Amino acid sequence: MDVGSTAFILAASMAVALMIPGLALFYGGMVSSRSVLNMIMMVFGAVAVVGVLWTFFGYSMVFGDSYGGLGLLGNITEYAGLGSFVAGDEAATLPPALVAIFQALFAVITTALIAGAVSDRVKFGPWLLFAGLWGALVYFPVAHWVFAFDSADGSVIGGWIANKLGAVDFAGGTAVHMNAGVAALAVVLIVGKRTGWPKQARPNSLPFVALGAGMLWFGWFGFNGGSALAAGNSASIVMLTTFNATCAAILSWLLVERLRNGHATTLGGMSGAIAGLVAITPACGAVSPLGALAIGAIAGAICPLAVSLKYKFGYDDSLDVVGVHLIGGLAGTLLIGLFGVEDAPSGQAGLFYGGGFTLLGKQAVAAAAVLAYSFVVTLLIAFVIQKTIGFRLSAEKEAAGIDIVEHAELAYDLEGKPHAPGTAPTPAGVIASAERLTAEAVPSTTTS
Repeated sequence: MDVGSTAFILAASMAVALMIPGLALFYGGMVSSRSVLNMIMMVFGAVAVVGVLWTFFGYSMVFGDSYGGLGLLGNITEYAGLGSFVAGDEAATLPPALVAIFQALFAVITTALIAGAVSDRVKFGPWLLFAGLWGALVYFPVAHWVFAFDSADGSVIGGWIANKLGAVDFAGGTAVHMNAGVAALAVVLIVGKRTGWPKQARPNSLPFVALGAGMLWFGWFGFNGGSALAAGNSASIVMLTTFNATCAAILSWLLVERLRNGHATTLGGMSGAIAGLVAITPACGAVSPLGALAIGAIAGAICPLAVSLKYKFGYDDSLDVVGVHLIGGLAGTLLIGLFGVEDAPSGQAGLFYGGGFTLLGKQAVAAAAVLAYSFVVTLLIAFVIQKTIGFRLSAEKEAAGIDIVEHAELAYDLEGKPHAPGTAPTPAGVIASAERLTAEAVPSTTTS
């Protein structure tokens, strides 16, 4: 047992866990004051559902021996329930239970990312069902492709992207960000636009957005650095490239805003930070510090341009999951084929460093496979939910406000009126107003 590395991954796991409230605050601050609680609940709800499934069979689907040696899906029953991890493994460098919780956090956060695309308009119960189905049918198989490596003795076969194809994805550009980004696009196409879109309420709390972005940045050091699975030079290089790319992306996004709109905004700066973190995730162990600066700068420039495409093509990606995570993840994955260096932990050279087009081709194949599989399966999951139990809120309930309708709560109690014991602490006058709006079917007017 490597005690030092065990301590490091324990700390990295705690840092990644902080990304859960970080994401909730980042998303929660961007929506209107009538939607902030629902956004927070969608994030934590997805985490809870997928976390339970991870113990039952998710870890086994990702890291179990691949069925038929094809690299498509891990053995669902091999580690079912994770009971075999209780006693530990004296021969293991890291406790198996530690690897299980570290990777569980990847699974739950990836699923929660999708929530930002469909804010204000989906029912909470169907969202939890979607989260469970998506985790089982999309994330677990794709994570097996990308994160499950063959054992050194050949007794365990891992995923086809990691082993047969040999593409580089150090911490999840394909399995996490592109996967969630293209899934967000598929769900948005099924549930449709918010009432009144593209005119919508302004963010209720930009300080929340900044706080959430800062927590995500902190957690990302654990996300990327911990993916080295050891305390040493590789983790250190990964943290350095993660920092560099984020700084460059902030400046790049702000420059694009300044040139395009005449202002450098807080929301833009925080979005730039996330774009840089997304893009460097697959490349953090593959490039030099200068390469990380280049990747961050490129992501910070193209992601704000990609965000604007939703207005051109008419899809309502509420919090820009497609523009940041899909495009940022795709950029970072492909740019490995250009900026990859052999001296980096991933050990493969890209086009600019004498590696030719081979690595770029591998990255493109991996990206295309994940995009195609995730989009099609997610589209089917969302379609079935919509046609059976219903995914989308009615226009009347959307107008009343999703926090009141789905949770009987308000984020900000400005009246401070007392409430009866055993009831939700919600101002009675606001509830009555919401019920009246629902009954009268008043269309949404959140256009401030």
